[in-house]
Amino acid sequence: MSDVLDQREIDALLAAVDSGEVEDEHDGVQIFSRHRRDLETVEVRPYDFARPERVSKDQMRSLQTLHESFSRNFGAALSGFLRTIVEVKVATCEQMTYAEFIASLPNPTCFNLIEAAPLEGQMCLEISPLIIYPIIDRLLGGTNQELFIPQRPMTLIETRLISKVTARGLAALTEAWAGIKELEFEVVATESNPQLVQIVAPNEVVVVIGFEIKTGTRAGTMNLCIPYTVIEPVIEDLAAQSWFNQSRADKAGDAQAHIEASLARATLTVTGLLADTTITMADLLSLAPGDVITTEKAASSPVTICVEGERSFLSHIGQFKGSRALRVIGPVPNKDP
Repeated sequence: MSDVLDQREIDALLAAVDSGEVEDEHDGVQIFSRHRRDLETVEVRPYDFARPERVSKDQMRSLQTLHESFSRNFGAALSGFLRTIVEVKVATCEQMTYAEFIASLPNPTCFNLIEAAPLEGQMCLEISPLIIYPIIDRLLGGTNQELFIPQRPMTLIETRLISKVTARGLAALTEAWAGIKELEFEVVATESNPQLVQIVAPNEVVVVIGFEIKTGTRAGTMNLCIPYTVIEPVIEDLAAQSWFNQSRADKAGDAQAHIEASLARATLTVTGLLADTTITMADLLSLAPGDVITTEKAASSPVTICVEGERSFLSHIGQFKGSRALRVIGPVPNKDP
């Protein structure tokens, strides 16, 4: 065992350090790596093994951007449903364990278990009573001015009314996730006590997206809990560049197909231009029935077909089933005036 200094020796050592006789050692943190690198540029971050981060920061940013789109659509749907302005926005987006998420929820609350086929597992959608009862009061014709928030589980009638709200939320969620994967969100159960529900292990990593809902003078929160095991099959598709480009490509393809379908039904005027020439104004004024206008174009030359006044094709004039007809022989050359 090493020698233990007594108080006199400690005081002498501290005095020597203060006087400068002994220099204070400041050894930097040694970082061992397979590859040689400049230690001054190495970024060292603390890591908590109790809360592992299994979703990268790029994927978290993609999830936040995706659910910002969901919040806008959900707010618009609620505004039309409640006949009042409802604002929904993303407040937080973080990783935590399932036990920490459950511990942060009030009891009672509106706790919905959601399945997203074809993904396996369940998600959680929790809506705070602080915003649930103002919505119910609004649906039943109230004004929310002196509303009392009861500390009890919701009744069957209240649960039925809130199911109309969650249905619109799941529709907006399906639309938001369509850029990554076609999912069918469905509420499979509703509970009032979140402590009684365990969809994953307590130490399992989950992604929690917190929303803030405002309507009039009332405000509340909504939390969407997504276990990592549920979104693991599509986690690689959450890179920002991947799903943004996919969304743009899908929208561009849909727009092109819509434009092509609309143009296919449009009618166009097609005319055959036999020949053209120039005459003087005096000749034009003196024209009478029976006069002949001569051109420099030979009678055997192809006839030009004009589509909406634009010269497009060359053709031969003829007859088809007793009617004058033009048979297309090719496009108009670029050098043709």
